[in-house]
Amino acid sequence: MATVELRFSAQPEHVRTARLVAAAVARRAGVDEAVLDEVRLAVGEACSRAVGLHRTNNIVAPVKVALTEEEKTFSIEVSDEVPAPVGSVPGARSAPEAGPRAVDLEADGEDDMGLAVISGLVDDLEVLGGESGGSIRMSWPTASAVVMP
Repeated sequence: MATVELRFSAQPEHVRTARLVAAAVARRAGVDEAVLDEVRLAVGEACSRAVGLHRTNNIVAPVKVALTEEEKTFSIEVSDEVPAPVGSVPGARSAPEAGPRAVDLEADGEDDMGLAVISGLVDDLEVLGGESGGSIRMSWPTASAVVMP
């Protein structure tokens, strides 16, 4: 299992770099060329969401992206350090039920929209949240997972 990790300051201009790196690593991992645009878009949405959450909540820690190549899947986890709101149930939540964690109401609408876009691009999606922050986990099959007749 090979993993590439990125950390970047919560600045919108770094999202493009994360998208480009994700596409390059996905291609090397064997993700079908036809799916690479979906990988780029999903990573862009997830990273933009994390950047927005960090900026809205004045978090100075970097956004983290882990790109992992396994035997039959390629997965990406985008993590932020914005804690879930007090009183929410910690642990796994699945999109689109996953609620926003930012306090700003305008950002909440954008957060829901970003999760809706991601859920339309990714078949295997998990949205997690807790006291130490949240993450979006996405995965795609690789060429080695495709069974030829």
